[in-house]
Amino acid sequence: MLLLRSISDSPAFNCALEEYLLTERPAGDVLLFYINRPSVIVGRNQRIEAEVDTGYCCEHGIEVVRRLSGGGTVFHDYGNINYAFIADKGSVPVLDRDFGVPIVAALRANGIEATIGARKELLAAGYKISGTASHVTRTSQLFHGTLLHRTDLERLDYTLRGDRSLRGKSVASVPSPVTNIASITGTEETTETFLSRLTDFLSAYYDCDPIRPVPSQIVEKVRRIAQEKYG
Repeated sequence: MLLLRSISDSPAFNCALEEYLLTERPAGDVLLFYINRPSVIVGRNQRIEAEVDTGYCCEHGIEVVRRLSGGGTVFHDYGNINYAFIADKGSVPVLDRDFGVPIVAALRANGIEATIGARKELLAAGYKISGTASHVTRTSQLFHGTLLHRTDLERLDYTLRGDRSLRGKSVASVPSPVTNIASITGTEETTETFLSRLTDFLSAYYDCDPIRPVPSQIVEKVRRIAQEKYG
C-alpha cells in the first residue's frame, strides 16, 4: 500500500487526482488522503439543484463539484478528512471489498468505537461519521469516503437544502443524523493532528512507508484534468 497526501485543498484538483490515480497510476494499491476547502461534492448521477442550495453556496463562496463516483451529495471543509482507496480491480467487486475495515481499525485505535453500516457508511455513538461511494473501471476500482472530525455541521445543513421537487429520476441523497468525531472524543486536537494519528496507524497496519506528498511530477497532469473536467 502506498499512502499519499494531496498538496491541494481544491475540490476540483482532488477529484481530478482520484481520477488520475484510478486510470494512470502504476499497478498497486494507493490510499490517498486530502482535505478540501469549503465545498459541496455531488454524486455522478445527481441533479445539483435538487440536492444543493446553490444560492447559499454562491453567497458564501462554496464551490460545487461533481465527482466521478455515484452516491449522495456531501459537504467538505477543513474539519473533514477525505480518504480514497484506489486498487486493482481483481476478482472481488468493489461493493464486496472490506475497504472500510482499516479505517474502522484506525478509528478504534484512537478511541472511536466505529462500525460499518448497511450502506458502507461508518457509524459511531449512533451517528454517521463517514459516507462512502465507489467507482469501477475496466482494470481498477475507487472507494472513497469522508470523516467528519470538526466539520461545520450548521453550514453542512444549509448547503444540502436543495429543491427536492427537481429530483425526477436522478439519484437522491439519503439523509442521516451525523456528528463530528471531535464531539465523540471530547478532545481539542486539530483535524491535522487527528489525521496524522490515523495515518501513523495505517502505516503500521499495512507495514508500509509513512504517508508522503503526491509526487510533483504528476501535479501538472492532475491540474489539467481539473481544469478540463472539474473546474
